[in-house]
Amino acid sequence: MSELTDQETAETAAVDKDPTATVESTESTESTDVEESQDDSEVEESGTETTSENTDKPAAKEAPADLEKEGEVAADFLENLLDICDLDGDIDVDIDGDRAAVAIVDSEEGRVPRRLVGDNAKVLDALQELTRLAVQAATGHRSRLMLDVAGHRAGRRAELVEVAKVAIDSVKESGERAALDPMTAFERKVVHDEVLAAGLSSESEGVEPRRHVVVLPA
Repeated sequence: MSELTDQETAETAAVDKDPTATVESTESTESTDVEESQDDSEVEESGTETTSENTDKPAAKEAPADLEKEGEVAADFLENLLDICDLDGDIDVDIDGDRAAVAIVDSEEGRVPRRLVGDNAKVLDALQELTRLAVQAATGHRSRLMLDVAGHRAGRRAELVEVAKVAIDSVKESGERAALDPMTAFERKVVHDEVLAAGLSSESEGVEPRRHVVVLPA
């Protein structure tokens, strides 16, 4: 047998002296990996959700042609899904800033079933994720497309803008921070954008499903 090198001998002695050292090191590395993975998930989910928390570099904007391709793939997927489920609805495709925007709207044959939205838009959110996965499978790229059903998100966006304006006026008048009710990532993003446009800052606090926006004084 070959002799151990000086370094190997020292490492062996260290392990013999403290057998938990290697285990602790491994556990520390695994813990770090999990935390980093969770952070990445939060950034991906919220996009440019907050004005104060989003310190990472913004995602590179996709070319209009790429977004149009995402919209086409999403439309085909949703049309097939509606056919399989024997549900009415037409598909509208657009580009909203740096992401594709797809909507299932009422058709001449009938209305889109509101159950595709669900309580607190949970069905809509799940359908959006399925559509994003279908686009990713076809294009090889992660999708950030937004899906709307029967104008639910559009209507909710208008409501949230009014909620944000009330909070902004309150903060400017009182000089104190204002915490809003829990919201989804999409809803928080709408509020953050409105607060930023008003010249104030905001942040998200708490964990799902109680995560909410806090509007901060200037």
